[in-house]
Amino acid sequence: MIVIESVAEMQQFARQRRGEIALVPTMGYLHEGHASLMVEARQRARTVVVSIFVNPTQFGVNEDLDSYPRDFERDRKVAAAAGVDVIFAPKASDMYPAGYQSYLNVEGLTTELCGASRPGHFRGVTTVVAKLFNIVMPAVAIFGKKDFQQLAVIRRMVQDFNFDVEIVGMPIVREADGLALSSRNARLSAAEREPALCLSRAIAAARDAFRGGEKSVAVLRQQALAVIEREGAAQLDYLEFRDQDTLLPLQTADERTLLALAVRVGSVRLIDNCVLGEE
Repeated sequence: MIVIESVAEMQQFARQRRGEIALVPTMGYLHEGHASLMVEARQRARTVVVSIFVNPTQFGVNEDLDSYPRDFERDRKVAAAAGVDVIFAPKASDMYPAGYQSYLNVEGLTTELCGASRPGHFRGVTTVVAKLFNIVMPAVAIFGKKDFQQLAVIRRMVQDFNFDVEIVGMPIVREADGLALSSRNARLSAAEREPALCLSRAIAAARDAFRGGEKSVAVLRQQALAVIEREGAAQLDYLEFRDQDTLLPLQTADERTLLALAVRVGSVRLIDNCVLGEE
């Protein structure tokens, strides 16, 4: 496994491997969820590239850019164990050099859910992912479904801008207690860990009701909301039932309905989701 820090060097490497690269974009502090993406990438391409870049343009004012967890040596070990060929770890000054002025924005899909509470976030996401596609030149890119809205936005961007890359979404990986794996979990204190479980428990409550025959979104939402409200340390951002393709709100649920929620526990903002008909 090699580490490449220069954009120019990464592009030179990618030109020699064009058509055989699988990219796993990350912001580092890698965990088992990331590792599952790397393993999938290994199955899909001869060369696996993992990008590690805490992208400043997707963080808003007063968000956790400075406190976002970082541990490159730990990341290197996780990537090596998963069979990664290249870690691409550029510096912000190389990705956004002096005079940088260009951004890519997907409209519609980015206005609600996380986009409503984090204005500008998805502009930063689409910009950096587009740059990574141009630098790494992957045939396939692997993303986790925990950031479901992000995945939908990237699929839209790829379609609208005719990127020649296959987008693969992989299932959420959870810890033993049900908490969706996230780099931000490391910032939860011991006292905040239990309240954080309200996300997966709210999902379970809504899914159980749906499997029991309930189709009314209003009723399903109340089932999930009751779980959040019982946890006084959790502050709800949103809890929504949406069409998984358009992200538009629904009144009646079916097996393809997306339940997405975001909750703040202390200073940590956590997201989770499920498609009601999927395991």
